[in-house]
Amino acid sequence: MRPHDLAREHGISTQAVRNYERDGAIPPARRTPSGYRSYTEVHAAALRAYLALVRAYGYATGGEIMRSLNAGDLDAALTSVDRGHAQLLRDRETLDAVGRAVEHLTRDTGGTGGTERFAAAGEPLSIGELARRLGVTAATLRNWEAVGILSPAREPVTGHRSFDATDVRDAELTHLLRRGGYPLENIRTVVRQIRTAGGTEALSAALDDWRRRLTARGVSMLDAATRLGGYVALLDIAPAGPRTADGAASAPGSSTTA
Repeated sequence: MRPHDLAREHGISTQAVRNYERDGAIPPARRTPSGYRSYTEVHAAALRAYLALVRAYGYATGGEIMRSLNAGDLDAALTSVDRGHAQLLRDRETLDAVGRAVEHLTRDTGGTGGTERFAAAGEPLSIGELARRLGVTAATLRNWEAVGILSPAREPVTGHRSFDATDVRDAELTHLLRRGGYPLENIRTVVRQIRTAGGTEALSAALDDWRRRLTARGVSMLDAATRLGGYVALLDIAPAGPRTADGAASAPGSSTTA
């Protein structure tokens, strides 16, 4: 096959195919006596696997997996795949934790889905004033700041913390969720998402979109696994099964002892 044959299947340019070869995503092409590239079904399978991996894991990880395979290092390739699945699982767990926290928050704010009842606009509060407002200690507020939940401004001259309306809202949300038993790590994620989305109602919509994207990534990983398995079979680099005493591979599930 020519570069054009590989490119046409995926709607990409022949230069892209050459770039993928240069970067190690597909094996080096054979060269005809006149110097033209000549590809085989192995190259076609490699390109299908690589593009599927890119959709599932991104360009960096997809390239890492393919370079490992093309170097004959199956374990390194599978380790990269495992890391991708582990990250997807962590993302799902974070999503679930944030979703539960938002449900709790919405329930405790009267079902409005917003944060309007928190932090009426006014003069900034000192750490002592905010601590008294919430009924917590100043050390607790400093701890919330240390873990990245609060980010108060500092007075230019004294260096004292100054909590504006947004800071007070975040502190009240944190206090509410802490009473509900949520760990600080999950609360930090919720607060950051609320800052970005502009409220819990917008955050709920963002979480729905996040879940759809995680589902799409999981489906892409399934497709990538199929493509990758086909390519590994063509490379014949899978580890052999247990060996018998004479060195022959034993059948799966069989025993080498009497």
